[in-house]
Amino acid sequence: MKAISLILILTSVLCFSQNKQLLYGFSEIPQSLLSNPGGKVTNTGYFGIPFLSHFHVNGGSSGATVYDLFAADGVDFSTKFRRVVYDAKPGDFFTANQQLEIVSGGFAIGPSYNKNQYLSFGVYQEFDFITYFPKDIAVLALEGNQANIGRRFDVSSVSASAEVIAVWHVGYNKKVNDKFTYGARGKIYSSIINATSNKNEGYFTTVLGGNNFYQHIFNLDTALRTSGYALNGEDNAFEPKDILTRTLLGGNLGLGFDVGFTYNLDNQWTFDASLQDVGFIRHSKEVENYEVKGELIFEGVDPIFFDTNEGDTADEFYSEIEDEFEDLFDTNENSDAYTTWRPIKFNASLNYAFGKKRLKECNCLAGEQPYMNRVGAQLYAIKRPKSPQLALTAYYYRRLFNGLRMKATYTLDSYSFNNIGLGVSAHLGGANFYVLADNFLQYQNIYDAQSVSLQLGFNYIFNNK
Repeated sequence: MKAISLILILTSVLCFSQNKQLLYGFSEIPQSLLSNPGGKVTNTGYFGIPFLSHFHVNGGSSGATVYDLFAADGVDFSTKFRRVVYDAKPGDFFTANQQLEIVSGGFAIGPSYNKNQYLSFGVYQEFDFITYFPKDIAVLALEGNQANIGRRFDVSSVSASAEVIAVWHVGYNKKVNDKFTYGARGKIYSSIINATSNKNEGYFTTVLGGNNFYQHIFNLDTALRTSGYALNGEDNAFEPKDILTRTLLGGNLGLGFDVGFTYNLDNQWTFDASLQDVGFIRHSKEVENYEVKGELIFEGVDPIFFDTNEGDTADEFYSEIEDEFEDLFDTNENSDAYTTWRPIKFNASLNYAFGKKRLKECNCLAGEQPYMNRVGAQLYAIKRPKSPQLALTAYYYRRLFNGLRMKATYTLDSYSFNNIGLGVSAHLGGANFYVLADNFLQYQNIYDAQSVSLQLGFNYIFNNK
């Protein structure tokens, strides 16, 4: 029953997404190579300040916001939940992503007269989450089946996954000539905790049987797969020390890679693209799986689901659903190994540089980009269980002066059509600090925002070109 509770809880939390349109192509920030290992390199070496070099968190929702459910406006939870459910669209989803870079560094290699190759490396922790809103199940929970005799409630919309992993990586970047640069990054994934419930199928319906009895029909093929956390029993309970052990490659392991390139069409036009996280994780340690499969038909005088009561709290709401499921089903449990695939991400951008060159100044951070301004368009896509999620970004980049760079973005995505972001990278000697944030227009009430984002970090950069 804890497994069912976990699925229900996952469908109502705050959420995040993975698009890093402000960081992508921002070559003065070393972490931009994590988005495109074939991007331009503008330094001969760097190291990130441990635990401070890159922190990323991004929150969003394609449907309801946190404020819609939990605003302190005197309206009880069940009423708010009804509004959210009835306003929801098919395919509404919530996602989450957070990253914390633990260590990182990089350095140029090659002959002293032409160091055209670059190695980068590091370790970071990542949390990733996605759930689709199960509208049919939510309507059943709200209205009960007495008012829905003959209606089929589909369970295929129940789809959710969450994981925490550590990623060890090494990247290689090579500038072949003035036009073409390519790169690749190898990754070892170490899973800290995982919970996955995708590809669920089946339905529930109630019809009138003989003798004024209701006939309740369940046809289900559902599963929840977990690793790294004991949902049942206390002997294998998750402990804080497990985080360190699994971060140091002691968890369920997997392999993956990134690839990317940059191509200069001429002195001003540039095209680049990358693929990230083409990989998998094999879960064979501390695995617990829960399955409900088959057809169950029985008759009764009363419906088995009732509508919610006015004034019910969120805890009471979920407790009632949990009690109903406990009375109906026996969950099959096993410890079979399973494989999860990383969410593949794609980036591509077309860029145009312009503006008068400052030939009399020392453009220490400019590298091979002598222009003051750059504009462009970026396409982002990520593979998700039901369908890819897409985003299109237009941006403007400006070198304000030697130690300060700025990038502004406007993004159309699944969350909103008014996402305006701003990023700044500052350099003082070898020290580098950057901060990138999205959706400034929605910061007046962050809990009512469709999405918000923040990235920041500290590096020390050597010998900027």
